[in-house]
Amino acid sequence: MGLHLSFNQKPMLLLVLIHSLFTLTRSQSTTCRTSCGDIPIEYPFGIDDGCGSPYYRYILVCSDSGKLEVRTPSGRYPVHNVSYADPHILVTDPFMWNCEDGENYRPTRPFSLDTSTRFKLSPQNEYLFFNCSEDHVIVKPKPIFCERFPEHCDSSCDSGSYLCRHMPGCSFAMSGSSCCSYSPRATESLRLMLKYCTSYTSVYWRNVGAPQPYDQIPEYGIRIDFDIPVTTRCLQCQDPSKGGGTCGFDTETQSFMCLCKEGNFTSNCKDYDAARHSKRVNVIAGTATAVSAAGAFGIGAGIWYLKKVRAKAPVTCGVQSNENRLF
Repeated sequence: MGLHLSFNQKPMLLLVLIHSLFTLTRSQSTTCRTSCGDIPIEYPFGIDDGCGSPYYRYILVCSDSGKLEVRTPSGRYPVHNVSYADPHILVTDPFMWNCEDGENYRPTRPFSLDTSTRFKLSPQNEYLFFNCSEDHVIVKPKPIFCERFPEHCDSSCDSGSYLCRHMPGCSFAMSGSSCCSYSPRATESLRLMLKYCTSYTSVYWRNVGAPQPYDQIPEYGIRIDFDIPVTTRCLQCQDPSKGGGTCGFDTETQSFMCLCKEGNFTSNCKDYDAARHSKRVNVIAGTATAVSAAGAFGIGAGIWYLKKVRAKAPVTCGVQSNENRLF
């Protein structure tokens, strides 16, 4: 069944279509949360879709209880801290061994990272494995120079590790079990090691700013280093003199967007006035064009009507067919 419109309705229809098109091109302002619990959320991260860098989209999650978590192929893990000055996040794995477990080993799983992201395991991590099968794992003490030049040493699990003898918070917890230290170059190595070891835990060396050799202390956790992609457009967007926007991206195209109070723009928040002026000029021009087109259509319709033989011809203008449909 066709849609019949009167002559007087056509200009109004064109105006509505023009208004709709301009409305679709206007971006809605996106609110980006700046913290989850007591952990600040800054670029390149975001916990709201469209905020931060698309390289880290869907990586961080703020739970309903206000706890920040990181998504990895092996699961979701609580985030203990995020540092932007020394870019890294500190993750805790509740499946790993801890001092309270003693020699009661719980089922565990290896921690893994998605290699397509800009995350990587920090070289400041050290992994302690317990009760490994020496038929499958080389367990032996390493020479002292291996601590400074690990590339010149084999990939054995160091049974003479300092951490095995001085475990943070529980130095004597593993007195009856074997312990060795291993620093994998990839998370896949953790999975392979756990096939032949009862359990494991991760210790990272935290920088405390003291003079060497006391500039680092061991703490439980997994340190994950990340890159901060810096672009000229993001720096301009964040510039206070240009409106102080938030760097984000289009959720459909993943192209850069500057998120501002007035809306989203492709450069910076100061473009709001220019964009608003441009849209107003375009709307006026579009309206004038629509009225002119309507007037021309009216003249043509009048000539068509006078040439008709029958006095009462059916109204067919505005019928939507395959030849004249808009969409």
